[in-house]
Amino acid sequence: MTRRDMLRRMCGGFGMVGLAGLLGPQMLFATNSARGPHFTPKAKRVIFLFLNGGPCHIDTFDPKPKLQEVEGQQPTGELYKKNKGSGFMPSPLKFEKYGQSGIEVSETLPHLAKIIDDCCVIRSMKTDVPNHEPALLQMHTGNLQPIRPSIGSWALYGLGTENENLPGYVVLRPSPKIVVGPALWSNSFLPAEFQATSVITADMKVENLIANIHNPRITPERQREQLDLVQALNRRHAARRENDPELEGQIKTMETAFQMQKKAMDTFDISREPEHVREKYGDTKFAKSCLLARRLVEAGVRFVTVYYTSDSNNQPWDTHSDHDEGHRKLCVDGDQAAAALISDLKERGLLDDTLVIWGGEFGRTPYAENREKQKVGRDHHHTAFSMLVAGGGIKGGTVYGTTDEFGMNVAENPVHVHDFHATILHLLGIDHERLTYRYAGRDFRLTDVHGNVVKEIIA
Repeated sequence: MTRRDMLRRMCGGFGMVGLAGLLGPQMLFATNSARGPHFTPKAKRVIFLFLNGGPCHIDTFDPKPKLQEVEGQQPTGELYKKNKGSGFMPSPLKFEKYGQSGIEVSETLPHLAKIIDDCCVIRSMKTDVPNHEPALLQMHTGNLQPIRPSIGSWALYGLGTENENLPGYVVLRPSPKIVVGPALWSNSFLPAEFQATSVITADMKVENLIANIHNPRITPERQREQLDLVQALNRRHAARRENDPELEGQIKTMETAFQMQKKAMDTFDISREPEHVREKYGDTKFAKSCLLARRLVEAGVRFVTVYYTSDSNNQPWDTHSDHDEGHRKLCVDGDQAAAALISDLKERGLLDDTLVIWGGEFGRTPYAENREKQKVGRDHHHTAFSMLVAGGGIKGGTVYGTTDEFGMNVAENPVHVHDFHATILHLLGIDHERLTYRYAGRDFRLTDVHGNVVKEIIA
């Protein structure tokens, strides 16, 4: 029986309001598209800290001392772009083993090094294309073109929401300037209620984060009366249009928007956090967004993506020139905030069922580009890069996969983006092969016809 059929048969549905309170908010706010987990989940929510541009694997979690021996030599093979670079370029950074696990971490990531036993480093990530746009789309949607739903929308579609006053999927970005843009968090052909709510975090004053959150003319009680009237008309309209997902999405969105007046102003206000907590994260836009992400998942938001961009550079980690200096500066911010988030979640008892992801769309080349420049950079590299994951059922203190002695290609246990997505869904209690949506005459899924769960990194 569909939700609409149930409402019709139970006296128009109005008598069910009291029962819904007894059954809980999940019953009230689930849709007939939200199926619930296929098996017991290890994670209930996800925070994806996305480092736009692609951090360098050999400068973070994958040391390659062999590069010292071949410095300046020209690599061979189809990946190398002739006459563009000055040969192999070793990392100038020191690596040390940290924690009981002894995982090697770069000196530019001292905060993450301290909590590395809570993390898993995947050294064998790979994607299909070394260009930002298709790589970004594949990491977010599983597809190289902007025609598929994002992973956050798929998660919300599969599991529903845990709260009644906030969106289930939120995107935090410090600047509206971002490569590809809204296609990265689009619901695409999934019903409209699974679309992300995008928030610009350049100004963290709570009244500026969400536009028009309060009606300046009428009281919430009067708004409730108006919305009830509009929603009653909507339901009459919907009754004549069976299974119209766009209409259902609009009805749900209006209700969520009204409910946000009660909750959003409190949740989005990071000034409510103690000073020592705010200092732990840092005072940058990315740091404040990470703190807000923790507050959002604590309030029941299912999926949060935090982008690392700025007004001056929408791909900060895209270090084509002056890589060594740029990487050091970026890590100061990206390291402290990420480590603070993971440790904060752990202290609050939330890390066990919150999956945290730290990484970008690909890595950087082990060889240099900009032959004629003194401040050389590193180019895009898609055949081998690293990703850090923590919490949410991940086996902490582990390293999975290896790359060759130069960091050029995956040597053992490759993890394609499709495998990565399958693993994320598995941790959320979803079989990626069963999470499908019929559109245009065929069944679609996040992993298309690919993907294997990386069971070795699951606790």
